[in-house]
Amino acid sequence: MSRHRDERSGSIKTEIGFTGNTLDRRMEERKPRELEAARSHPAASFHLHSPSGFLADVDGGTPDPVFSSAEASLHADLLHPDAVLLGYDDANSPVIAVPVSDASLLPNGIKRIDLRSLAAQRVLPAETEGRLAQAQHLLLWHRDNQFCARCGGKTESRGAGANRQCLACETVVFPRVNPVSIMLIHDDAGRCILGRQPHFPANSWSCLAGFVEAGETLESAVRRETLEEAGIEVGEVRYRFSQPWPFSGNLMLGFTAKAVTRNIRYDSNELEACRWFERDEVARMLEGRHPDGLVVPPPLAIAHHLVRTFVDETA
Repeated sequence: MSRHRDERSGSIKTEIGFTGNTLDRRMEERKPRELEAARSHPAASFHLHSPSGFLADVDGGTPDPVFSSAEASLHADLLHPDAVLLGYDDANSPVIAVPVSDASLLPNGIKRIDLRSLAAQRVLPAETEGRLAQAQHLLLWHRDNQFCARCGGKTESRGAGANRQCLACETVVFPRVNPVSIMLIHDDAGRCILGRQPHFPANSWSCLAGFVEAGETLESAVRRETLEEAGIEVGEVRYRFSQPWPFSGNLMLGFTAKAVTRNIRYDSNELEACRWFERDEVARMLEGRHPDGLVVPPPLAIAHHLVRTFVDETA
């Protein structure tokens, strides 16, 4: 599996993508002029996000999406009304995300790189990767909530980007997080179910997944989605781990679950293929040595770790 360094400890570690963010967000403690004070902090750092990706310094070979105040001011309006205070690092220095446009020409050595591409390389520190996910989630939410859903009035950012308030009816809204259940279905006898959606890369297979619906428990979502997508009934459901997924605003909730029926009848509107896989075959897919070139998602994705959990555990 891919490994990268933790910028605080310097150690090599492997983990699910976007899960390394340890900023102290202090949402309940923010003062009216918190963002102004954070911007003027001498050790403040900035992430600059445009519609086509984060700005990154590539002069050193490895993309660096972290800018000082002086560096960031060359490419962005640091007083942008929708700038967001992400939180404070271990040294109590603020970290701020600022939206920028794609209109301006960038100097040599600075590029716009979309977050998926940055993360897929697994070259960023886990902490930075997680901060970028938080930044993209929040900045896109602010972009899409300029007007009040209740009365249509203009909204403004409040709490250093923690929420927005309508200037007309004073309704306060908070960033939306969309829960998604993703599940590795097994038969408790050495087999698991994987499926393929039409847009997947060639030969790539993954776990079943779907949004949690209103009034539904997470366990019910796992059972409903599995029945809808694969025609399989599920009994025991076990929570494993989660992952923020800022494409856009999702929270992936990972489960393993035991099938109580065996005959797959998959929904061809959702999937182009779905079948049982033996544990040995899945192990070869993880290791990149499947005879037909079949693979599972890369370590960035929570699906990879659910599959690895199945392979590593005895039946």
